[in-house]
Parts: sequence; structure tokens; C-alpha cells
Amino acid sequence: MAITKKLTTELKPEELKEFSRLEVLARQVVEGFITGLHKSPFHGFSVEFAEHRIYNTGESTRHIDWKLYGRTEKLFIKKYEEETNLRCQIVIDDSSSMYFPEKGLNKVSFAIQCAAVLIQLFKKQRDAAGLSIFSETVELHTQAKSTPMHQKLLFSELGKLYHPYNPEQRKKTMTVEALHAIADSVHKRSLVIIFSDMFDSQPDRENEIFSALQHLKHNKHEVILFHVTDKNTEEDFKFENRPYRFIDMESGNEVKVHPSEVRDAYVASMAARHKELMLHCRQYHIDFVEADIKQGFRQILLPYLVKRIRMQ
Repeated sequence: MAITKKLTTELKPEELKEFSRLEVLARQVVEGFITGLHKSPFHGFSVEFAEHRIYNTGESTRHIDWKLYGRTEKLFIKKYEEETNLRCQIVIDDSSSMYFPEKGLNKVSFAIQCAAVLIQLFKKQRDAAGLSIFSETVELHTQAKSTPMHQKLLFSELGKLYHPYNPEQRKKTMTVEALHAIADSVHKRSLVIIFSDMFDSQPDRENEIFSALQHLKHNKHEVILFHVTDKNTEEDFKFENRPYRFIDMESGNEVKVHPSEVRDAYVASMAARHKELMLHCRQYHIDFVEADIKQGFRQILLPYLVKRIRMQ
């Protein structure tokens, strides 16, 4: 599968606005999260910016930070790109179904904000981050790096994803092909973090989707799948007691139905699908996390934190 989008740091005024907003949001969320950790079981986990490490006797003094020594009377070595603690590849599903609901915060916007917050946390830890975006094709793929320039590039690419749902541009989800392509493109062992509603355009290919996820595991990557949903409507089917016209955002197919007539069967079907997703993930040792767009960022940051501790 070819990568169809070239990287660029040139931003339009509206993209620059989203870029700035994302950075501010990410910084505020991460600082608040770190503060909260001091009152949690993760108190001992360091989330300070790891620009330095302690000097070990016998090492070359070439990279000692003498200015820091003057302030602290302790010897620290400056850390560089090759000393990155962890490589993380963030994968975002950008298909049309991710633009539900059309009003307010939708699934793709939530995924974008979560990705921005994680990148800010990676920055604190000097972890390397890469970004992959897919729908029918892999629209963007960057290798994981931890340089400030690269992090700004990732924020700019995330900012460009903010746009209203366009019913004329129905982007289908080709999850299987995309995940195989990404697995082939991530060359070094990484933590792969996926944001997707897991609605494939060909629903009978669920086994193939997990084969693609297994491809990532076969390549020695650790995987967290954040199953992004608007739980209130997509799983619990809580709509007002009146007739609705539902439109598939990827195919355009329509159905007219009264929610009360189908709610029980629909909820049971979605619960069965949810259970199957969880069982498959458990089988392949993939961390499966339900990510309700109404429940904020803590549901994203804590599972990531737990996973990172396990990988140390």
C-alpha cells in the first residue's frame, strides 16, 4: 500500500490555529495528569523531562552539562536521539465513520486530541513518536523521532486533520491493508498505539483484521488498541423515542427506523461484537481499551502509563 501524503511544515492560517490549540491543550492535560499522579499509585513513576542522565564514573566527560553542574554540584550527561527510552507509533483511523457524531466532539477529533496529549507526554519522557494515518490507504506515515522539530511536525499534521465531515468524500476503512503496510514500515521495535472504531468497510473480514494486528506482534511490537466509540449512541443506542433516518457515513446507505423497535437487538449485537474484540485481543496479547469520547483523557493516559511501566 502506497503512502499517499507528503510531509510538509507549511500551515494555512486555520491549520496554524488548530496546531496552537492542540499544543496548549496537550500541555495543560499532561501537566494536570502529572500533578494527579502524585496522589495515585503511580507516585514513584518519573514523568519528568529526561534531558539528562546521571554521569557514571569512567565515562567520557565530553557530554557533561557543566552549567547544570554549576547549579547542582552534580554531574549529568546530556541525552541525545540515540538514547531514546521508547519508540511509539501512533496510528489514527481517519475514515468517514470516525467523523460521528456530526455535531460536537466526534471520534476522530477525540483521537487527534489524545494523540497530541500522548506526544506531549512522550516529549516529557524523551520518547520517540511517529504518526500513521489511514482510511482506504495509509495517508501519512512518519518514522518515530524525539527531536523538537519532529514533534512540531506531528502537531502540525494532527492539526490538518481537523475538518468537518464531508458526505461527498466517503472514505472507507481498509483496516487490514493499512495495518499490514504499517507493520512493514515500522522497522524498529515499538509500542504501537491504535485509535480506531474498528468498523471495517468489509465487516466479514474481522479475522483478517486480527491477522494484521498479529503481524505487528510478530514484528516484536507491543500494541495498545483504543477502541474509540460514542458509547451513549453507538453501543447503548440511546436515541429519543421518535423515528430516525440513519445514514452509513462510509457507504451512504440509509435506513428508517424507530429506536425502540430495534434497541434490544442492536445492543445485544454490539455487546457480542465488543466481547469478540476483547477475546481476540487477549488471544494475541494486545491491550484492548474502550475509549468513550465522552470520558476524557485519563482513560487513555493511565493504560499507556501501565503499559510503559511493564515495558521497562
